[in-house]
Amino acid sequence: MLFNSYGFIFLYLPVVLLGFFQLARINRTYAAAWLALASLFFYGYWNPAYIGLLLGSILCNYAFGLWIAKTPASGQWKVGSGTSKKQLLIIAIAANLLLLCYYKYANFFMGSVNVIAGTQWSLGEIILPLGISFFTFTQIAFLVDTYQGKVKEYNFIHYVLFVTYFPHLIAGPILHHKEMMPQFAHASSYRINWEHVATGLMLFTLGLCKKTLGADALAPYANGIFNGVQNGILPSSYEAWAGALTYTLQLYFDFSGYTDMALGIALLFNIKLPVNFDSPYKATSIIDFWRRWHMTLSRFLRDYLYIPLGGNRKGQLRRYLNLAATMLLGGLWHGAGWTFVVWGALHGAYLTINHLWRETISERFLRRVPGWIGALTGGLITFIAVVAAWVVFRSADISHARIMLEAMFGINARPISFDAVLHGQLLLTTDLSGRDLIKLLVLSLAWVWLLPNSSRLRFIKGNIILAMAQAVVVVYLLCLSIDQFGSYSPFLYFQF
Repeated sequence: MLFNSYGFIFLYLPVVLLGFFQLARINRTYAAAWLALASLFFYGYWNPAYIGLLLGSILCNYAFGLWIAKTPASGQWKVGSGTSKKQLLIIAIAANLLLLCYYKYANFFMGSVNVIAGTQWSLGEIILPLGISFFTFTQIAFLVDTYQGKVKEYNFIHYVLFVTYFPHLIAGPILHHKEMMPQFAHASSYRINWEHVATGLMLFTLGLCKKTLGADALAPYANGIFNGVQNGILPSSYEAWAGALTYTLQLYFDFSGYTDMALGIALLFNIKLPVNFDSPYKATSIIDFWRRWHMTLSRFLRDYLYIPLGGNRKGQLRRYLNLAATMLLGGLWHGAGWTFVVWGALHGAYLTINHLWRETISERFLRRVPGWIGALTGGLITFIAVVAAWVVFRSADISHARIMLEAMFGINARPISFDAVLHGQLLLTTDLSGRDLIKLLVLSLAWVWLLPNSSRLRFIKGNIILAMAQAVVVVYLLCLSIDQFGSYSPFLYFQF
């Protein structure tokens, strides 16, 4: 089930909301159980067969969490199993990663072995369960927090709800147990808060606008150009940049839109999810970019991979190696393919260069440069670097990414006239107008660079006229977005 569907907006969400608050009047446990069951239904609507996989993962991780919590820090399991707390954690994390690797990476690794060894081994078709990366990482964080003594509540219904909570289940954000479980225990979470309802509907509407009016409008241009290159057409520099920019913006509007909708829906139930985006294309460095883009993944990689590897505590060389390893695995987390590995490696290199620049040049020689010049220059370089990396991320394979990047930077591109840019068709094989694309790109970039981040917006209160005006705008945008519903349009991060 998709957020951007008639069934979700007009049937599922109203029924779940009504049932939740009605049951909360009787018993808060009933309301939490209702929301957990509704979340399982939401997940199973895609493929009922994988509800068993999700529930199995939840039961095993909850049992491991209790086992780890009851094991003395420096002793043995009290019934004499001889298994230490740390060993239990390693076993539990390994079990999660093995499950993830089987569904997500088994065929990728098998294909790589076949290429190298000239074999034809096959595991058959393995269907990737939706959201497996997100609910696996969420539960690994729970296990580590339990090992570190940060988990204080082990209510099973709340734990099921923590993992399956439908706003975040499919594509994040990645949650911490400690930031969610207390909210499920608060009495105020089970009473309607009209201020939360108003702000939640506004966030949901803005996210839906990003998806339907932004990402879905840009998708045909990105798909047309990347698919054309994949089919053997050499693009011009303009077409290559058009494809790179449209995908860069499509991905942002698609994923940021999903996250806004998730935050808005959660707020209807008085639950505050962590912010996942903070205007990342306004970043003035790659370091800044990763503090703004997919923030909960960055937090997870920092806390559960980079720091355990040693972080910056073991010298400069080790620090950069840890950065590289973290970003490589972060790239592989996004998908089973060499393009994702290279994308991660690129960002590892970007971060290393950024840190070296700050430590060796920026602090010593650029202190007298006006701040606005540094910010503008850094922002432009960062944006170009991010766009180039997205080309690798989106391409079918490395060879097609090379064709796109070479054309972007004029190394090997098909000539194209200025008139064709304004009036012609992209790649000369589609009916996509280059002139229409220019308008769409200008509007999209203005939205990204000039408007405030949606997480900072709140519904106006205290002024009835302004509140009514804001409500009218929200209703209009909601109707406009719903009017754009058409063919099946899943979110991009569903496949990662």
